[in-house]
Amino acid sequence: MSKRQPNEVLPASPGSAVDAPAVMSLEGKVALVTGASSGIGRAIALAYAAAGADVVLTYRTNRRGADETADGARAAGRRVESIRADVAVEADVDALADTLRRTFGRVDVWVNNAGADILTGDAARLSRTEKLDRLLAVDLRGTVLASWKAVELMQVQPAGGVILNMSWDHVLGGGLKSEYAQVFCAAKGGVYSFSRALAHSVAPLIRVNVLGPGWIETAYGSELDPAVKQRISTKIPLGRWGTPADIANAAVYLASDAAAYVTGLMLMINGGGVV
Repeated sequence: MSKRQPNEVLPASPGSAVDAPAVMSLEGKVALVTGASSGIGRAIALAYAAAGADVVLTYRTNRRGADETADGARAAGRRVESIRADVAVEADVDALADTLRRTFGRVDVWVNNAGADILTGDAARLSRTEKLDRLLAVDLRGTVLASWKAVELMQVQPAGGVILNMSWDHVLGGGLKSEYAQVFCAAKGGVYSFSRALAHSVAPLIRVNVLGPGWIETAYGSELDPAVKQRISTKIPLGRWGTPADIANAAVYLASDAAAYVTGLMLMINGGGVV
């Protein structure tokens, strides 16, 4: 129980004054974003460049999209490298780390955004088991492999680093009444639990946090029936779908010194859809 008097003014503690723009800056940092050829990954890469970071971005098949992301980051005056990598393949993850060492000498922020698309295009017609296999290979195993590699690089850096992994807000609420929610919860729930365990293991040198998007305007949203989208919107307290920029803003915060005392957290960016 507080013993402060009603009108008592507490003295400022050392270092309590905050320069908001400076503390949210990524100036001088090197950030890697996997799966940055479109959608959320692209938005994060561009936001990091705008915040002052040099950016390494990866893609698997969408070279044109990766080039567009790279051009946008360079327009912010940042150094950019674009690398083809399949995070489900350990040799690709190892090669990615080697490129970081050779090109930049370090990595300050590593964002595991790459994920398997099982909802659009030909992938939507895969069997339930095939969808599960893809998600477990890319979203879960790929995140684990890449996180371990990030730790390997960061643990020899005096300043350590930040790892951000991509989960899903519905893993905390049991998902939805659908088949795809089951397989997403299996993979993304694993990402969430793994990240929390990793955060304990690598603290205090490295911070590990999780982004938990809700309904976001990506390729899936653009193909969804408008009536269904509207029905979903009415169930979101903030009344709209999120945008990749909403996720990117959260990613800048968690990568910055503003979040220096934050680790083991999943930040849900979902308009209050899951609380």
